[in-house]
Amino acid sequence: MPLPRTATTFAPPVMEARRWLDGATFPDHRPLMNVSQAAPVDPPPRALREVIAETALTNDAAHLYGPVLGLPELRAELAERWSKSYGGRIDSEQVCITSGCNQAFAAAISTLTGEGDEVILPTPWYFNHKMWLDMAGVTSIALPTGADLLPDPDQAAALITDRTRAIALVTPNNPGGVEYPSELVRAFLDLCRRHKIALIIDETYRDFDSRTGAPHDLFQDPDWHDTLIHLYSFSKAYRLTGHRVGAMVASQARLAEVEKFLDTVAICPNQIGQYAALWGMHNLSQWLAGERAEILDRRAAIQDGFPRLAEQGWRLMGLGGYFAYVEHPFDLPSNQLGPELVRRAGILLLPGTMFMPEHDRDGARQLRIAFANLDRAGIGQLFTRLTGASF
Repeated sequence: MPLPRTATTFAPPVMEARRWLDGATFPDHRPLMNVSQAAPVDPPPRALREVIAETALTNDAAHLYGPVLGLPELRAELAERWSKSYGGRIDSEQVCITSGCNQAFAAAISTLTGEGDEVILPTPWYFNHKMWLDMAGVTSIALPTGADLLPDPDQAAALITDRTRAIALVTPNNPGGVEYPSELVRAFLDLCRRHKIALIIDETYRDFDSRTGAPHDLFQDPDWHDTLIHLYSFSKAYRLTGHRVGAMVASQARLAEVEKFLDTVAICPNQIGQYAALWGMHNLSQWLAGERAEILDRRAAIQDGFPRLAEQGWRLMGLGGYFAYVEHPFDLPSNQLGPELVRRAGILLLPGTMFMPEHDRDGARQLRIAFANLDRAGIGQLFTRLTGASF
């Protein structure tokens, strides 16, 4: 008998890691450092919270079903912003709002694939992408990356079969942190177009890219919509993780298919969250610039402080967005090292095995550190604990 859909994949990694905390105690001089999840822990800025409260109190429509593809005003604002920032043309009818970026990915895959089809994912991969493909009956084809964690289009080309429906990229990358060069992203668009498959680009962390200007030029291609599906999240930009507001940019024809998926799963995205995201786009540009500067400073702190770990055999593989991806020096595999770091060092992070195919040995040597919730002092304390760890 076939397995139920949910039984075809693994337990949610962040929830699995949190179970390592059961029964653990953390003394006052060494409180828990949670660098496992890539999400802001602070609430939205007060001005935005006041808008959320006012919306809840005075906007009756915010409590009702809204348009399946999202508020027209928010769709139009994102289309206008992206057109300017990427130097291309995006129409509001090519934008939809989703209940978080994960739902955008799920919706895109549902419009692309049937049972037994294939999607190529660079490894280390974002585990929720892998989980959804498993539950959708779609085969994930691993595209190993090199020491620089950048996927190779030529290697990807060799993996394409008559069942391949898409290649999915995340930049800045989760879990690796690396920012994909514009010319690399363009090479993947060209590859996908030649093979008449989709290129999905998840840019959840685009607001914290270290580069100035557009990270790629794909929207400058007048025919971008024949191949590209672009995903975005408002969660990290405006600290709206609990409100679940994401977006997809794709052809109008594809969004007609996406609408079927969204209508049956959530009917509409969170209305209050959408109004919050719209207000944030209108009013929080300077505040967001400050958030980006702070994240880039924490990234620099990782870079500055890492030689302490390098002396003990650690290797920094990738850095950017919210993440540092590292290779550890211990004989213990990372899925055993993770729980031990909780007990011995008060550090909760994710092992590389959670981002790799089951039998890939590289994951046993790797760890992901989500540093966005540690300031410079916290990063220094993290390195102190790691340098003092022995196994």
